[in-house]
Amino acid sequence: MSDIKSSASPVSLREEELRQGIELLYFAYRDFTAEPDAILTEFGFGRAHHRVIHFVGRHPQMTVSELLSILRITKQSLNRVLGHLVRQEFIQQRPGPYDRRQRLLELTRKGQELERRLSEPQRARIANAYRRTGPQAVEGFRRVMLEVIAGEDDRRRFDPNPQRKL
Repeated sequence: MSDIKSSASPVSLREEELRQGIELLYFAYRDFTAEPDAILTEFGFGRAHHRVIHFVGRHPQMTVSELLSILRITKQSLNRVLGHLVRQEFIQQRPGPYDRRQRLLELTRKGQELERRLSEPQRARIANAYRRTGPQAVEGFRRVMLEVIAGEDDRRRFDPNPQRKL
């Protein structure tokens, strides 16, 4: 097995450890999304709907362009999913206060209820894992996930000190 060494870290990682890390992400994602996926099928929705509901719920009044930037999908793909959520009254769109062409997004009461149902099992799963592994593991997990995120702008969203550059 080959070792992959980083010049920035004294940690030596074997191929098997890297492959296991990748596999752990796949298994964790499968289990993390299983319960919400079952709820989504009740509405004929998919994971794209869940992502839109999640981010709009976390960032009320976000613009369509901000959502596009986060999701990194085409405008056409977002419009299909967003249109579906708006027509079924899970999300409402309002024009921006200064630019009427801007569309601000917000969950309706119905959307908030769905977001709660979708995120509740995920929050419970994460809370349980955090409790079982302790604060050092939580911080280590956070740091690893931040390094997996490719974009500096996306990593900056999680910086507790926004003035500091990551």
